[in-house]
Formats: sequence, structure tokens, C-alpha cells
Amino acid sequence: MTVSTPSVDLAIETHGLTKRFGHQAAVDGIDLVVPRGAVFGFLGPNGSGKTTTIRLMLGLAAATSGDIRVLGRAMPQSLRDVLPRVGALVEGPAFYPFLSGAANLQRLDTADRYAPSATRAERVELALERVGLTHAAGKKVRAYSLGMKQRLGIANALLSPRDLLVLDEPTNGLDPQGTREVRNLVASLAADGATVFVSSHLLAEVEQMCTHAAVMSSGRIVAQGTLADLRGGGIAHVRIRTPDGAEARVVLARLGLVPAPRVGAPDRPPELDDVVTAPLLDDSTASEAIVAALVAAGVRVRGFAVEGSTLEDRFVALTGEGFDVAQ
Repeated sequence: MTVSTPSVDLAIETHGLTKRFGHQAAVDGIDLVVPRGAVFGFLGPNGSGKTTTIRLMLGLAAATSGDIRVLGRAMPQSLRDVLPRVGALVEGPAFYPFLSGAANLQRLDTADRYAPSATRAERVELALERVGLTHAAGKKVRAYSLGMKQRLGIANALLSPRDLLVLDEPTNGLDPQGTREVRNLVASLAADGATVFVSSHLLAEVEQMCTHAAVMSSGRIVAQGTLADLRGGGIAHVRIRTPDGAEARVVLARLGLVPAPRVGAPDRPPELDDVVTAPLLDDSTASEAIVAALVAAGVRVRGFAVEGSTLEDRFVALTGEGFDVAQ
């Protein structure tokens, strides 16, 4: 493995990280940069290499080549020093089904040689409260729903104070209320000073909870940075709501814009509004000039906006694949 100079401002740092299974590279030479204190979204379609990367970071799998640093320490050489400072939920939680949620957490905490036994009951109670499972603390886990098991897994990651939380698909199986609770929990963890690394394929969730993100596709990082940086890499669009869609498209074409093809039934009643969009490839065409041209041509404008690129637009453009945008 190569040796690099660690940055004190980074919670996770990789250089040329590669993991091969035979001739296939599940992770292909990635350089990941996660600032301390960030809520970092690790995005990509299923099978893009996200979970494999997490397993490499946590010492659960051996890298083929490359360099990994977590909390400023080389991995896996510093596992014993680093792991007590990291809470993780990877590939779904596994618990004893015949024990209660609280009893499962107590057993897991007992297995942690760094966890103080004197405060175990108090910490288990607090962790269950933070994930909204106080009411189910005495219920056997076999009676838990998938979403409850997911929250119990997050509670396990919170049994001791952590500098870094690694959560692999933390909202998997949660209903909208549970999803909001996890989102608020992540925000509170970041406010307490922890770095939170969230792997997900749900763009809407990442956009609402994260400050930074990286996009994986076919084992490679195709973009990373702040959410503002990632959105800014796309192209803005003009969006017009009008009952005169055909005329609006003619005007936009005359201005040098390329309207998107009409979507919908060709026999749409003329009194219904049409939505016309076109990319703004540069700043040469001002919004005021577009509206003025539309009005001069007799186009009835009922709505007009210039919209920046969304994360969905940007990520689909980067990966060539679709993402889930809602649960």
C-alpha cells in the first residue's frame, strides 16, 4: 500500500483504494475525502461498490491495493485504536430474536471491552430513547418490524460516544415518520460534533440531511464535494407553464434554445396548461428577454421559472443509471 500524509481535517481519506474479486474490480482506485464534522452522503445505484468500500474502511475486508485512513489513523493497522471511536450499521442489523431490544443492546455492549459496565443500563436506555424505541424496549426482537430492527441497529451504534458514525442504508424499511426521526437523529449527532457517513441510494434523503456527498458508479467515484458543488455541475433549465405549448416551443427555438419534446397525450385539450422546458447552456439569454419574446408572440404565460440542476439530474447524468428519489 502507498503511504500518504494524513490530514487532521479529514475523518475518512482513501487513496487509490481498490478491491478485486477475481478479474472484477468492485472498488476501482477511489480517492474518498470526508471532512470532519460533515454529514456525508455516499451515493450510488445498488451494486456500485458502496458497501464494499465501507467494509474496507472498517477492516471487515482486505483491500487489494490503496491507502485508507479513518480519524487520521492508517487502516487496518490501527483497528484497535480506531474502532472504539466508530459506530457502524452495515448490511442491516442482526440480533437474537428471542431476546428483547434492550437485552440485545446489553449483550452487544457487554461484548465491547471498552464499554464501561457501570453505565450500561443508562446508556442502553438513552440509545433506545434517541431512536424512538423506548416503548418497545421489553419486546422480543422477533416481533419487531423491519424498520424497528433498523432503528435498533442505529441504537447499537450509539451505545457509546462516537467520533464517526457509519450508517449503511439507515432508512431502509422505515415508514415516513421513522425516516424523519432518523433524519433528525443524524442532524443531532452532527450537532454534537460527530462525523456521519451515510450510504444510500435515496437521493431525496441525502439531499435533506447531508452537507457533502460522493457519487459511486461501477466501483468508481464520479463526483464528490459539497451538495452545492454537485448541484452546480449541472445545467439550469427554463420552465414555462402555458396553454400555448406549441407556440412557446417555436419562440424558444427562435431564441436559440432547444425545447424538450412534449410529454403526454397528443390530443390534450388546449385549455389545459402545457409545461415547456429547455436547457440554458449559457447566460446569454436573460429571463426577461425570454418572457418578453413569449408575450410579444401572444403566448399566455401562466408560470415561468429558471431552475437549477437537481441532484437527480446531476447523478443520472454522471452514472447513466436511475436512482430512487423517494421511499
